[in-house]
Amino acid sequence: MCLMCLLGDVSETSRRRTTTIRNRNKCCLLNHSRRRKQQHSRCFHHHSCPYQVSFKPQEELQKLKLIRQELQKINKPPVKTIQSSDGDTIDCVLSHQQPAFDHPLLQGQRPMDPPELPKGYIKDEESYEDSQLWSLSGEFCPEGTIPIRRTTEQDMLRASSVRRFGRKIRRVRRDSTSNGHEHAVGYVSGRQYYGAKASINVWSPRVSSQHEFSLSQIWVIAGSFTHDLNTIEAGWQISPELYGDTYPRFFTYWTSDAYRSTGCYNLLCSGFVQTNRRIAIGAAISPRSSYRGGQFDISLLIWKDPKHGHWWLQFGSGTLVGYWPAFLFTHLKQHGSMVQFGGEIVNNRPGGSHTSTQMGSGHFAGEGFGKASYFRNLQVVDWDNTLLPVSNLKILADHPNCYDIRGGTNRVWGNYFYYGGPGKNPRCP
Repeated sequence: MCLMCLLGDVSETSRRRTTTIRNRNKCCLLNHSRRRKQQHSRCFHHHSCPYQVSFKPQEELQKLKLIRQELQKINKPPVKTIQSSDGDTIDCVLSHQQPAFDHPLLQGQRPMDPPELPKGYIKDEESYEDSQLWSLSGEFCPEGTIPIRRTTEQDMLRASSVRRFGRKIRRVRRDSTSNGHEHAVGYVSGRQYYGAKASINVWSPRVSSQHEFSLSQIWVIAGSFTHDLNTIEAGWQISPELYGDTYPRFFTYWTSDAYRSTGCYNLLCSGFVQTNRRIAIGAAISPRSSYRGGQFDISLLIWKDPKHGHWWLQFGSGTLVGYWPAFLFTHLKQHGSMVQFGGEIVNNRPGGSHTSTQMGSGHFAGEGFGKASYFRNLQVVDWDNTLLPVSNLKILADHPNCYDIRGGTNRVWGNYFYYGGPGKNPRCP
């Protein structure tokens, strides 16, 4: 059974279309209705627009109206705003006004108190702590608020579907070779899992197209792959379509119905409840690793609170980010049936050949430390809320000439693996 079909596509769109729409906004849509037809012709002539025949001003106006309505739902009124050096705007929003509390089952509530950590948890002193660009200025959100990356019109215009912005397209198949998604992962299955932990090496792999992405993450999984898949996901990703740049960004995701109608990235819908004022989900990670240079990783822990059943997320060496409420899920209300660690890319086969989008560091696993990307200290949480080293870890690369993986064990790193690759090369045409 192929295990690599867990992530749906990030919606595909065209940079060219985005530019065209932006030009329309400036040149066409805001004109008085009596002049629209005349101005419309001039606008297309001036910009040499390829959509002269199909452009319908009324439809575009309706789309912009819908975008503004969605932005009002996503972007909550801030009590403070912080500008990041990478261009992000970070809004400090009162914690009880965050998007999660739009959910009918959370309205009127406040975030839960922190749960008990799993037994056997050891603080990871090597994991880098101050690791987001926006916080390097030394500014943070006040007590009682959380930082939220502001979503812009440009973000939504890059999405092919405004209503499904921030969600993965429904594409969950067992045959991963047919949908453009390629993986190099380690996984465990066959038991009941109540969480997972790993330290993930952070790089800036090249992503060749706005329509592709490269990510490295942990999945906690339950249910069937066809219709009721439950997943909890966290890691780092480069997604030009979602974020508009090529920075590696800390992200979360969840679904309870195989990416059909539930779940989203980060805080782009009601679901994940953030409790921390120093971590912005979706914000850029800094520093990043360099080839034969400094190596940096982030430690992530996901575990199920035995008392209330919620799934909590910890970032770094002791920073609680927040939790996914138990009621969001069906199968994961009880436990996971699989845990997966590793990398994934999307290959759109530009020009009929394999993409040059990189996974991990962009180098094969055999190059080792300082050159290839790694996951280290792989652990799972058992029924007794105890962290244990993974046992019977299986590794799999579905296109090993493009991206591969090599596992190992030692006294310092416990269970680990190197993974990744350059994509297109003489053995991966």
